[in-house]
Amino acid sequence: MLARLMQGDEACAEGAIAAGCRFFAGYPITPATEIAEALARRLPQIGGWFIQMEDEIASLAAAIGASLGGVKAMTATSGPGFSLMQEHIGYAAMAEIPCVIVDVQRLGPSTGRPTSPSQGDVMQARWGAHGDHPIIALSPSSVRETFDLTVAAFNYSERYRTPVILLMDEVIAHMRERVVLPEPDAIELVERPETTVPPEWYKPYEDWPTDVPPLAPFGQGYRYHVTGLHHDQRGYPTEQLEEVQEWAERFFRKIERGLSDILLHTEDGVDDAETLVIAYGATARSAAHAVAMARQRGHKVGFLKLMTIWPFAEDIVDQAAARLHHVVVPEMNHGQLALEVERVVGRNKVRRVNRLDGELIRPVEILTAIEERLI
Repeated sequence: MLARLMQGDEACAEGAIAAGCRFFAGYPITPATEIAEALARRLPQIGGWFIQMEDEIASLAAAIGASLGGVKAMTATSGPGFSLMQEHIGYAAMAEIPCVIVDVQRLGPSTGRPTSPSQGDVMQARWGAHGDHPIIALSPSSVRETFDLTVAAFNYSERYRTPVILLMDEVIAHMRERVVLPEPDAIELVERPETTVPPEWYKPYEDWPTDVPPLAPFGQGYRYHVTGLHHDQRGYPTEQLEEVQEWAERFFRKIERGLSDILLHTEDGVDDAETLVIAYGATARSAAHAVAMARQRGHKVGFLKLMTIWPFAEDIVDQAAARLHHVVVPEMNHGQLALEVERVVGRNKVRRVNRLDGELIRPVEILTAIEERLI
């Protein structure tokens, strides 16, 4: 294994290829454009397809179509383009079509500062698409972690037959780090289960022991209906309440039963902590440094880094913070994931550390929040 100097966006592209992605459709946008540039070079080399679409709406539509054809597919964008994709994210969730959407967050609202970092799309990732639906969103805090979580995003997408969001930020996307990537045969790859029944028996949304029915690719003799309407087990629209209810229960259950697999996180010094810091993405880098500084000063500080943002790891957060009275949540936004932490542990316990000016939160700002109630 050779060490490489690699940019975060490049690591995302390489992770996609390692995961088996063979189709990318996208539209240039700062700070995600390098993902498209890398895949425009790499995919044709391995028999894949790259296409630049006319906008972000068409980009995700093309990825959805490629996925229905049996190909692992991805698109990448930033905040404004991510907003445009929301209708199709909801469609992919409703129709249970695997695909990966990368959102490299930048400072907004609107055009904002396109080259500055932010974590302002956390709630958009969860609730941007209308209606009630589950979603998986992952957030890396290093270049190597970007590679790993891109692979995980594809695996989750195929395993649970759902769109998965990789919620990066400009700092991670544009930074360069020395990384050692795993050998291809050491990477776990998940492939969508294949149906074993003949086309005339196939039901794309039937009840299944895993709650994830096989998805047969178009073009191989299987013809079935795909719609954004509530549908029966054959995929045809239905207004039968029992069919809608049974589908909805399975729709949520497939994610809920997989939480132990989906909720990625790391803990450090939580068991004997007096203060807990919860962070994700680029801010987790500053948080880790702040925790180290606090410990050098003799403070008992635990660190919980969330790599899975959605579903929110409420049981993990509750267990880590249950006996504590001081929880620090730094974010490059006005306090989006902090709302979830407060919901679980109580608002009075939480000290927010926020920046909305397009600058990374400094470790000393987090250290100050740690020490506020300890002095």
